[in-house]
Parts: sequence; structure tokens; C-alpha cells
Amino acid sequence: MFQVSSHPIALLFLILFKSIALGLYLLGNFFTNNFILIFVLCVLILAVDFWTVKNISGRLLVGLRWWNEVREDGTNEWIFESRDASIPVNTSDSRVFWIVLYATPAIWSLLAIVAFFSLRFQWLLIVIVAVVLAAANLIGYQRCDKDQKQRWSQLSSDGSGSLVSGMMSGLMSSAFNSGMVGRLFSRG
Repeated sequence: MFQVSSHPIALLFLILFKSIALGLYLLGNFFTNNFILIFVLCVLILAVDFWTVKNISGRLLVGLRWWNEVREDGTNEWIFESRDASIPVNTSDSRVFWIVLYATPAIWSLLAIVAFFSLRFQWLLIVIVAVVLAAANLIGYQRCDKDQKQRWSQLSSDGSGSLVSGMMSGLMSSAFNSGMVGRLFSRG
């Protein structure tokens, strides 16, 4: 996997931070009984993982990057960056990135169910943080990928198709920004 990768270090850190957080969550009790230490370390690693995936791994592995800005009036604006259509993406990197991106919230969601039914509610706090951060990256990259494909289709279509696509993009964007996911990233 790393031998065919265009960016093996980015791929390594994509997997490494997620594995460390998961391993610490699952095996932390074997090393210490201090839940607060495990909680703090897990949350820090999950935050570093979120930032790394959002700002480095996604840009290098699939050519996408996203962020959300809160305007002065309190509304959210999602901003997407994508690579130039003429620059190809390594299919191996892309496949691993998307598999890991989809698998991470699924794994943490299963752990949330286990923690809930085994009545380990303090451990559920770690899992909730992990699910929220992993889901935020997944949603951000899904929207970024959709935006990229929409832009590429607008460039290749004639003027009438781009007008309809632009109107649909504007309608979808305003509906999304006023929705629940947009409020998730607001300050208020």
C-alpha cells in the first residue's frame, strides 16, 4: 500500500493517528486505571487526527480540502478547495483515503453501542467525541467531492447546463447552511 502511494507519509499519518486513538481507547486500561489521562490523550489524538485529515491528508491524497467560516451575521459558509482537473489522483491513495474516512465513524459508532449497553458511560464520552470529529470530516469531504464534480461538469457543459447546475448548487448550499450540520460548526 505504501509502495504504490504518491504520498506515503500522509497515508501513514492518516492511519497512524486513528489507530493510536482506537488502541488507546481499547487498551488504555491495561496500562493505567486513570480514566482522565486516557480521556485527555484520546481527545488530543482525535483532534490532531481531525486537523491532519482535514488539512493535509485530504489535500495530498485526493486533492480536496474544506473548511467552514462563520460570517459576521452568524451564518455559515462552507468553502471547498479541489485540485485541478488535469492533475490525476493516485487511485490507491484515493481508495485508502475514502475507505478509512467511511470506516472510522462506523467503527466508533459500533464502540458507542458497546459502551452504552455495557453501561460504561464515561467511556461513551470519548466515543462521542470520536464520532463527531470523524463524521464532520466525512460530511465535509463528501460535500467537497460533490462540489468538485459539479464544478468539473460545469466546465465541460455548455452555458445552459451550467446555469441550471449553478442554481441547484446555490439552493443546496443555502439549504445545507441553514440545516443541522451547519449549526454543528457554528460558534453559538
